[in-house]
Amino acid sequence: MALLAYAWAAPCTAVGVCLLAAAWLFGARARIFAGVIEVALWPDGHPGPLARALPFTAITFGHSVIALTWREQDRLRAHEREHVRQYERWGVVFFIAYPLSSLWQVVRGRHYYWDNWFEVQARQAERMGWPRRQP
Repeated sequence: MALLAYAWAAPCTAVGVCLLAAAWLFGARARIFAGVIEVALWPDGHPGPLARALPFTAITFGHSVIALTWREQDRLRAHEREHVRQYERWGVVFFIAYPLSSLWQVVRGRHYYWDNWFEVQARQAERMGWPRRQP
């Protein structure tokens, strides 16, 4: 089952790996933690001024998580691992489902990020901690 989950999410992971390859040229570093590629854009822990322009602290693409620093990787692990699980369920369709969820929230007069169904689910997982505790 795990192999199928990796295969299903592989096109999305490939996007993350391509971004990693580009970031690596500018000093980013990667490691594998519990089957997920984790990337720190600023591995020394001191984000540069460009970090303020980025619209995220961490972002997930399949089985790859890109964060500003290793500390952010650790702090956001439960949240981002829920996104990994979402990619395992949705595969490449996640690239459409996530923005559609945001659009739906805006149409309803709600916040595109905070009320996005995928983010609500990730925050619930974050409250449960990592590794995810089963109910």
